[in-house]
Amino acid sequence: MKNTRFTRAKSLALALGAAVGLFFLTGCDVGITNLTPGVLPENPSQIYTISTRVKPKAVNVVPGSLVVRIIIDGQSFEMRKSPLGTDIYEFDYQLPAGRAEIAYYFLVNYKYENQGIIIDREEFTDVIRSKILGRYVLSLETNRGPVGARVSVLGRGFTAADTVTFDGTPARTVYDSPNSISFFVPAVETGRNYKVEIAGANGTSPVGTFRVDTTALTVTPSELSLSQGQSQTLTFTLSNPAPTGGLLLDVTTDAPDSVIMPEVVVPAGSTTATVDVKGGKPGTGSLFLKGFGSSEIAVPVSVK
Repeated sequence: MKNTRFTRAKSLALALGAAVGLFFLTGCDVGITNLTPGVLPENPSQIYTISTRVKPKAVNVVPGSLVVRIIIDGQSFEMRKSPLGTDIYEFDYQLPAGRAEIAYYFLVNYKYENQGIIIDREEFTDVIRSKILGRYVLSLETNRGPVGARVSVLGRGFTAADTVTFDGTPARTVYDSPNSISFFVPAVETGRNYKVEIAGANGTSPVGTFRVDTTALTVTPSELSLSQGQSQTLTFTLSNPAPTGGLLLDVTTDAPDSVIMPEVVVPAGSTTATVDVKGGKPGTGSLFLKGFGSSEIAVPVSVK
């Protein structure tokens, strides 16, 4: 009898131990989803909101027992419920000066009930990182225009070293302020869209898509014959008035020592610009303009 009782007690203990073991080895009962972007735009106060969604996945989770914490810089902070949703929690973190990244993870404590037994449980995420972006773009003044048009980009964190690119091709860029930068649409192929980005010491930031429209242009006279030191006027005429900011005509030449001329800008609202071209060293070549019409415009120049 003693052996039979001992055997039964041992079997009961093993069964109970297996049941308890299965109880503790069940999967996650709470879902934790990070809602914080991987890149956060820099702000003057250096305070950033970190948010997460914590939602029970099992009916056995005791209602009201969830305590959501964020572990950041070795410190634990309790997160508050967000007005954006019943399962969303937030924490405002002030980043120390000189830091450009936040590393953190979420820790959730809760109570779980199984057959009348209340057990304290804990779940946590892997380490999550969010970068602070010192430069970001808010808006592009317009998303289309002709070659030479001046277009502004509004944002934050711009520097004089930033350059706007069209599918990787640098455009002439003007630094206006930390909150504004301008570019002149480069002489690229017209009638198509380009991916516009800003490149600089702070990396590359997407700006948007820009369509380069075709504009007709005529140049008179169609060729120049000059003596050394002699000047002659050259007039550029557009088919439509120049946009706000004017239209920069990027005139190039293969005879830079023979041609002396100023930068050509058609004023906003005007259709013409006239400049004086002066003969330099004797030689021959041409003036070139791209992006106006279906082919490159060439004005032959000879200097005697």
